[in-house]
Amino acid sequence: MGVGIVVPLLPIYAESLGASGLYIGFIFAVFSLSRTILLPLFGSLSDRTGRKPYISAGLLGYALVSLAFIFSDTVAGLITVRFFQGIASAMIMPVAQAYVGDMTPENREGQTMGLFNLSVFGSLSIGPIVGGLLNDTWGINAAFIGMGMLSFIGFLLSLFCLPPVREEYIVRHQNVSPASWVTLLKDRSLCGLLLLRFVYVFCIGTLWCFLPVLAGDLNLSSTRTGILVMLGVFISGLLQVPMGMVADRANKKTMAVSGGLIVVFAILSFHWADTFWTLFAASVAFGIGGGISMPPLMALAVIKGYDTKSMGSVMSLLTMAHSLGMLFGAAAAGLAMDLLSLRHAFPVAGIIMLFGTAVFVILTGRNRFKKQSL
Repeated sequence: MGVGIVVPLLPIYAESLGASGLYIGFIFAVFSLSRTILLPLFGSLSDRTGRKPYISAGLLGYALVSLAFIFSDTVAGLITVRFFQGIASAMIMPVAQAYVGDMTPENREGQTMGLFNLSVFGSLSIGPIVGGLLNDTWGINAAFIGMGMLSFIGFLLSLFCLPPVREEYIVRHQNVSPASWVTLLKDRSLCGLLLLRFVYVFCIGTLWCFLPVLAGDLNLSSTRTGILVMLGVFISGLLQVPMGMVADRANKKTMAVSGGLIVVFAILSFHWADTFWTLFAASVAFGIGGGISMPPLMALAVIKGYDTKSMGSVMSLLTMAHSLGMLFGAAAAGLAMDLLSLRHAFPVAGIIMLFGTAVFVILTGRNRFKKQSL
């Protein structure tokens, strides 16, 4: 929620400091850069030394970064703060996902990871609303303070409520060596999971960057534009737990492919949508597709983490795929818009999603996912 509160306000804040469009883009890119570079390191370290230290340190880092935002009165300062925010982010999300994966009971991977994803998608949906209210009432520093308070509360919860490191699942099984990065990246089925995650987030990046532009061309209000941008994430969040429960009982790969095909249909629908309600329907369809495909994908990732004894590394790779998908999705859609037209940005994303879904089917093959006892 802290991220959701602040991120939509950053472009406005940066512009008030005199940032050009290029620098605003760099403010967002430097976060992804530092996060992506360090994700493998923290994921691998957490497989060897435990999860709690990295989660706690990352949340404390987020709280300190929030204070640094308040004192950043130059564009260079804002870029620097975002760089360190990316480092803190690399310590939190994949390691927290790995922690949840460690605790997941057998045959409940979809439900458990769906519940975790609900917390992520739900808070991302609520955050921009809270941030707008804080900014309108007390100014942007209130939004930074809000992110800092939430992060510090999370730090205290992690520090005092999580069990000691010596009681963590991964530490109690130190006799088992995690798989190396070379071994993980040679795993065809894991590469299939990473690709499907990448192309799905590629589509999200396209929507978040260019759906507001399309809505503006149709003369939609800011309120309606905000609804459209957040609707897909909100719908997907609502479906995480029920679809996770279904994934625990159904064929996970079939569900992931079915959801991926719905995403393809939805993203292509934006090409023809020309009213608020047709855009609304396409956004709902996009949320449904993500809600169906992501819980089984995360469940398969948990199983793969068990099988390779490298839950932290597997979750770090998934988070890397997420970050790169967001980055390349926005860039490719922008290139398609410049070379063709705004409307063609969405079919490009749809084709990428269809290709990724097809390759996922090929890479995962048959009977490649089976949780093995440690």
